[in-house]
Amino acid sequence: MAIYLVGDIQGCFNELTSLLSEVNFDRNKDILYLAGDLVARGPNSLETLRFVKSLGESAKVVLGNHDLHLLAVHAGIKKAKKSDCLSALLAAPDVNELMDWLAEQPLLQKIPTCSNSNPTNKVHNDSAYMSHAGISPQWQLQDALEQAKFIETKLSSSDRNTWLALMYGEKPNSWHQAKNEIEKFRYSINAFTRMRFCFIDGTLEFEQKGSPEDITATNIVPWYELSQTINKTSWVFGHWASLMGKSSHPNIYPLDTGCVWGNQLTMLRWHDKKYFKQNANMSD
Repeated sequence: MAIYLVGDIQGCFNELTSLLSEVNFDRNKDILYLAGDLVARGPNSLETLRFVKSLGESAKVVLGNHDLHLLAVHAGIKKAKKSDCLSALLAAPDVNELMDWLAEQPLLQKIPTCSNSNPTNKVHNDSAYMSHAGISPQWQLQDALEQAKFIETKLSSSDRNTWLALMYGEKPNSWHQAKNEIEKFRYSINAFTRMRFCFIDGTLEFEQKGSPEDITATNIVPWYELSQTINKTSWVFGHWASLMGKSSHPNIYPLDTGCVWGNQLTMLRWHDKKYFKQNANMSD
């Protein structure tokens, strides 16, 4: 068995299948972890969702901000953005089935130990997780586990649309200010799916999207420079394309390399930490 982890697909289905062919992915024994944002600005969001759903237990998904926005668009809560390519998906005969499946996916996945991995590497083997954007520096691991389960319960309930409508907004941007269920829900959605930079006190900053090298402000830093959790836990995430797979912390694995922007789709084989990359097919 091999475990593969792939960054933001965003409807770049052909690049995904090319990567899986390159590594001879076998759905009967291998597992594919997907770092969220399965859909949106690429040309084949419908095909991507159908394929990932068809993998069953061989696919382990975490929801990204674009996936959550799609659920809200389908529910009539929001309108699709001009840059989204969701028309075929929203008009598909199986769209309701796909949305029900998508809404049941978690925001956090634990990555299991590989039997053929290095047993001396306790951080990488025994405590590794994936979420779309990372883990809030104001959380301990247990906080993240609890909030991910809380969100999963709300989005898979009959009140899904009510909660989807409540997720929009940037306040509170501090976990310490989240005093009720709605505020904790909104903060947690933002931390799991939108976070890049934080202020020095760990509060979420939503404006900056560039690379850390581009930032001149001295009061904001990448979330992973503040998190204590990742000193003893490996973290795999997507969302931050401008990192281009690079970071200053040895325990994190940023996998979004901007395929939808004409760069590459990146996949990581977990047991030996080997990367596979597929250039964007600009003819799609």
